[in-house]
Amino acid sequence: MQQIINFVIRNKTFLLFLLLFGVSLALTIQSHSYHKSKFINSANFFTGGVYKQVNNVGQYFDLKNENQKLLEENNRLKSILFNRETDTLKSFYADSTMYSKRFKLTPAVVYKNSYSATNNYLTINKGKKDGIQQDFGVITSKGIIGIIDNTSNSYARVQSILNTNSRINAQLKKTSHIGSLRWDTKSPELAQLKDVSKFAPVAEGDTIVTGGQSTIFPKGIPIGTVNDFVLDIGGDTYTINVKLFNDMTNVGHVYIIEHLDREEIETLQNPVNE
Repeated sequence: MQQIINFVIRNKTFLLFLLLFGVSLALTIQSHSYHKSKFINSANFFTGGVYKQVNNVGQYFDLKNENQKLLEENNRLKSILFNRETDTLKSFYADSTMYSKRFKLTPAVVYKNSYSATNNYLTINKGKKDGIQQDFGVITSKGIIGIIDNTSNSYARVQSILNTNSRINAQLKKTSHIGSLRWDTKSPELAQLKDVSKFAPVAEGDTIVTGGQSTIFPKGIPIGTVNDFVLDIGGDTYTINVKLFNDMTNVGHVYIIEHLDREEIETLQNPVNE
């Protein structure tokens, strides 16, 4: 302990300089959007590389589990293509005439996933060089994961649906009554569908899917099922607890969705006043 104290005394001037430099650097980054953007991109590149190495070790010990997931996914997709049966994934994966021309899917691997914080994120191994941009949707074969909110050259950060800032347009599959999917931070297994009309015939076990009223997710991608629901204080809307199809604590492989008509639609919806 005495040696530590002596070290601090001997180098107090240099240590004070480092402290003040760190404070000034933090204030500069926080107060200037350009510096903040550059810092985030650099951090994404650095942490992405670290997460990649950590993930490589973890994947080695988890190969059996991941291979089983891939086998199950391939079997599900083949069943849809060959049998054309109606299930929760057909509307997205099987309808090639609609989606192949409007949406592009890019596979990716998750290098880091948080689920116990208030605002959770995932890091994936695709970035700008792969054509990935902000506001692209991210899903698995079971349902939605989140939305990309930042990219570096080789990596991207995904704002998880387990994030208090997340707002995703969703609906009851059987009636098309819409609401806003959010997260109350209480459980990684449940998200909340809010502002659903009191006239909607909600029942436990009903399927919740994406509403398709944005250029991020196509309509009909699975989210989860109704766990329970309550009428809000005002008496006009329901809040529905949705049990998610995805196990958000165990996400390995994902798909990134690019809406190929996004720019055209956004230009039409948000015209520039001349």
